[in-house]
Amino acid sequence: MPTSENQHENDLTIEELAADTGMTVRNIRSHRARGLLPAPEVRDRVGYYGLEHLARLRMIQELQADGFNLKGIEKLLNQNVGAAEQFLSFRRELDGFDGEQPRTFTREELADRFGDGLDEALKRAVGVGALVAVEEDRYEAPYPSLLDAAEGLVATGVSAEHALIVVDKVRGRCKQISHEFIRLFLDDVWKPFEREGYPEERWPEVREALDRLRPLSLQALAALHRMTLSDEVERALGKQLERMANRKS
Repeated sequence: MPTSENQHENDLTIEELAADTGMTVRNIRSHRARGLLPAPEVRDRVGYYGLEHLARLRMIQELQADGFNLKGIEKLLNQNVGAAEQFLSFRRELDGFDGEQPRTFTREELADRFGDGLDEALKRAVGVGALVAVEEDRYEAPYPSLLDAAEGLVATGVSAEHALIVVDKVRGRCKQISHEFIRLFLDDVWKPFEREGYPEERWPEVREALDRLRPLSLQALAALHRMTLSDEVERALGKQLERMANRKS
């Protein structure tokens, strides 16, 4: 039975450590042999592990989930364990970066929201990532506000499929925009930090810079969208006015 992390330091046997981490005893011994795991505290010829070992093994699991192989993890930990720990803590904080919780909808609920032509709209919504099929008649919306926007467009008379085609096009543009803002962060904040050797006292500053990036980038994007939308509306309506004049003549 897995033990609690609220143990006294170094009170876990290797079997208990394996149960807490979901690893096999063999894997833990392999990590220890490679130098990825600190040595246990030996008492009465039995090795005991604690919170430091739990944290290190979970760090290894996270790095493997991010695509690092054991050789790369070994190299990273040999260079700077503290920086690796800070980086993973940094990554964990970003899990809630978007601030929006997914919602699940039944097919019937989606039909009520979008009306006729649901089959094609569902295919399109799954294709653009607005919905993810989780069961036969259930779908998850990773960003419910995107679905709300599509529903609002449908309420104006736009077809659901056409609205989702536009959403897909905008998604591609937004990916480019996001790339530019992230590159700005990397070039002006992260790379100087990297050149300094990831000083521990500067991690909060770097985290704050990335935290502020999201609202500031959204603010800039909203302002630019309002500006360009006004220009496009004026241009489009000007053309429509010319067509109306020509039609009367």
